[in-house]
Amino acid sequence: MLKFVLDLFFPPVCGICGDFNKDWLCEKCKKKLDLNKKFVITNIYGKNYEKLVFLYLYEDIRNIILEYKFNGNAYLYHTFCRLILDDNEICKELKKYDVIIPVPMNKKKKARRGYNQTELIARCLAKELGLEYNNKSLVKIRSNKTQSTLTEKERFENVKNVFEIQNSELLKTKKIILFDDILTTGATIDECSKVLKKNGVNDIV
Repeated sequence: MLKFVLDLFFPPVCGICGDFNKDWLCEKCKKKLDLNKKFVITNIYGKNYEKLVFLYLYEDIRNIILEYKFNGNAYLYHTFCRLILDDNEICKELKKYDVIIPVPMNKKKKARRGYNQTELIARCLAKELGLEYNNKSLVKIRSNKTQSTLTEKERFENVKNVFEIQNSELLKTKKIILFDDILTTGATIDECSKVLKKNGVNDIV
C-alpha cells in the first residue's frame, strides 16, 4: 500500500529523460550512458584508502549530478543506484566488503538541502547488495569551505580535523566501502579514511 501511495505522488521515471520507468532508468538512456562508462578498480598507494572504484568521469554525467545535488531532485538517487547495480563487475567488487559508509555532510548544510545525496545512494546499495549500512559512526563535526572553490593544496588543508568517529566498536575489523558521489583530488576521502584507520579499520575502498 505504501509503495502504491509513493508511486502515485512520486511516479518512478527515468532520471535522464523523464519517461515513466519502474526501474528509474530506461534502456535507451542506459545504452547512451554505457557508451561513456569508465568502470575502474585501481589499487591506491600512499593514501589512507587501498582501492578506488568509479563508474563514470564527472563530465559524462555532470548534468544529472547537478540536478540531483542542487535542484532538490532527491528521487534521482534511484537512477544512480540502478546504474551501479546494473554493472555486474562493480557489484562483485562491492560484495567483498562488509559495511558501506556515506561521506557525511554538515548538519546545517543537510538541513538546507533536505537530504544528503550520498546517503540516499549508499543506503539503496546496502539494501540491494546485502551490506551493512552505517551513517552513524563517521560524522562531520564542523563546517568548512566548499571544496570546489579551492585549489588542490587548499582542499587537503580544508578537510583536516572536520571528521570524527563515534561508536568505533561497530567498525573494528570490518572491510569498509567509503561512498562519495564525486571525487576530484581525493582529499575528503583520504581524510575520512585516515580517521577510520585510527579507529581500527584496516581495509577501505
